[in-house]
Amino acid sequence: MRVIAGKARGMRLTAPRGTTTRPTSDRVKEALFSLLDSAGRLDGMRVLDLFAGSGSLGIEALSRGAEQVTFIEKDRHALESLRLNLGHTGFSDRAEVLPFDCLQALERLVRQKVCFDLILLDPPYQAGLHQKVIELAGSALLAADGLVVAEAAARTPLPERIGPCNRSDRRIYGDTALELYTMEQRHAP
Repeated sequence: MRVIAGKARGMRLTAPRGTTTRPTSDRVKEALFSLLDSAGRLDGMRVLDLFAGSGSLGIEALSRGAEQVTFIEKDRHALESLRLNLGHTGFSDRAEVLPFDCLQALERLVRQKVCFDLILLDPPYQAGLHQKVIELAGSALLAADGLVVAEAAARTPLPERIGPCNRSDRRIYGDTALELYTMEQRHAP
């Protein structure tokens, strides 16, 4: 695992011990950030990295110009890797690490009335959390022009609409799908 582009380009990242996390492949990460870069979606953005694991996605966002990233991860080994990676890349000062269960952390952020321009999530595919997390994050934490990017199993598409979010794009890379959601556009009467 490495940082692909930006200020920390080429830096190696530490992966957590054990099998409780599944790091995003460099191929999928590169495709995701090419999409975001081409849309001008990273400069100065506030990013939420859910199920952060080693922090690879959020660190890539920081390297490419995100202003701040909030990482949510509960696994002890993943947290250890995440903190090491933030220190190694020099991004600790632009990162917040919440060592909680995802839903607990989301509820905490909702109470704090925090808003994010980009929400990245890569939950365990079989956990059935995609819809619940997208609905909660989209309805309470996503900026009006924000974007939710969910990594999911390619063979099981997520719904076109989840809560206030509509799927705007779906890209498949082998067994992995990137599903992009934006807020439903409300038109004035």
